[in-house]
Amino acid sequence: MVTKADKGNTIVILPTHHYETKIQDFIQNDDFHTKATDPTRTFQTQIRSTIKQSPTLIAKDHRWKYTSMNPSAPSIKGLIKLHKPDQPIHPVVNWRCAPAYKLSKLFTSKVTQLAPLPHSFNVMKTQDLLKNLADFPMLPHYNLASLDITNLYSNIPVKETKNPFANILEHNITAPQTQQELLRWFDTITEQSYFTHKNQIVVQHDGLAMGAPSSGLIAEMFLQYIEHSHLTNLTLKHRIVN
Repeated sequence: MVTKADKGNTIVILPTHHYETKIQDFIQNDDFHTKATDPTRTFQTQIRSTIKQSPTLIAKDHRWKYTSMNPSAPSIKGLIKLHKPDQPIHPVVNWRCAPAYKLSKLFTSKVTQLAPLPHSFNVMKTQDLLKNLADFPMLPHYNLASLDITNLYSNIPVKETKNPFANILEHNITAPQTQQELLRWFDTITEQSYFTHKNQIVVQHDGLAMGAPSSGLIAEMFLQYIEHSHLTNLTLKHRIVN
């Protein structure tokens, strides 16, 4: 079979059974379990209910815009990580037909508009990072360190992220009814973390849905919470200069 590499414009040719083994390894090595029945119909009902309970954010005559007419379970494929030992996959989940896809996109748009994140520790592009490093006084005994998060979305704790999200809404003086509706959206969207592979329904025990438009924003909420609440103590404890 032919697939793509995770990085670079590279094509990978490999035996199909090797590719399938890499997909199964990813599923078995992470916090997933298989489910006998497809929950798409149940999730669709939840979406309709959540939308009906959002009069502030969604006008009654616009509800249809955020409901998928023929939803189906998201599907997974893998991009090969040629730069990693054993060449595992980078999972890519197609969420476009998922019940919560349209609501997830609207969630991201509304939160960005009503409660934008500060991005205190972020750099927008590689050139900014290079400039920051060039301006930093590097001493001979300093060592550069880079931290990587394995499978970011599936390792974000959803319950621990909801309170920071509520605090962000409160900090931005979001109207109480709007807060209530956005928090309900958060619950509905994050519950729908599942995909299908080889006629099996695979469900995440925790973590954000891979492929959901809102997962990047929610992951950033949690990372910023960790940075603001723990980074100072960690830098002092381990003598990290940032």
